[in-house]
Amino acid sequence: MGELNISLIQSTLVWEDPEGNRVALGAKLEALPSESDVVVLPEMFTTGFSMTAGPLAEEVDGPTFEWMASHAARLDAAVTGSLLVREEGGLYNRLVWMNPDGTYEEYDKRHLFTMANEQAHFEAGEERIIVEFRGWKFCPLICYDLRFPVWARNGWDAAAGPDYDVLLYVANWPERRSSAWRQLLAARAIENQCYVVGVNRVGPDGKDVPYRGDSALVDAMGDSLLTFEPGEENEKTHVISREDLTRVRERLPFLPDQDRFTIGEVRRHRPVGPMIIFLWPK
Repeated sequence: MGELNISLIQSTLVWEDPEGNRVALGAKLEALPSESDVVVLPEMFTTGFSMTAGPLAEEVDGPTFEWMASHAARLDAAVTGSLLVREEGGLYNRLVWMNPDGTYEEYDKRHLFTMANEQAHFEAGEERIIVEFRGWKFCPLICYDLRFPVWARNGWDAAAGPDYDVLLYVANWPERRSSAWRQLLAARAIENQCYVVGVNRVGPDGKDVPYRGDSALVDAMGDSLLTFEPGEENEKTHVISREDLTRVRERLPFLPDQDRFTIGEVRRHRPVGPMIIFLWPK
């Protein structure tokens, strides 16, 4: 419970080729150290950021679910990343958190990237999840969610403390906005007093959009503990410390001072997904 090893997989992705990506990423997972506890893959790791949702989406418990379960069991680690999923007639950009015992949890991307028309192909998620694993609490989110700090907000309860310890983003974040990616990862860590994991892909996608990666592990003070070279295709593992996190929270106990509000939902007139409003109590 005191320490946890997190492995980040920064990789190229084969455009719209689920089996090819499973094979390539499987080789990377084979190379991971045996002490890995959590393995993080990019967003849409079987296809790249594709809007060919219908033909490429898998049913729940499809081949990628089985692939993730196999590697999670072999590594005795949680394996997570997002893929295209079809369920009850809806299509989702869904993060799957696969546990070593084959059980899993799911998060559907809340903020769909309207500049790529993602909202026309997928349904937005409605709920955030908190995953408890080996004594740590994770809040897993997806790419564009990074730009919306309210959705990532680390709540505080006097009895239970913060909602989570690790904020995790899987992404296909283009090179031309890499500066925003790096700065927002640090900002989310500082404002939420947590570790932040951001895993992005590298290489060009099927539309010749370049990605440089910049995957990182950031501590609660906003300092990078683990980084990748631009464009580097690699697997890296780093340990996070409960003691270090507690020390920061005790030295700078500002989470209890945060404003209290709830999140309401209002539909815009044009179908681009929900708009968040803040409702402060009087």
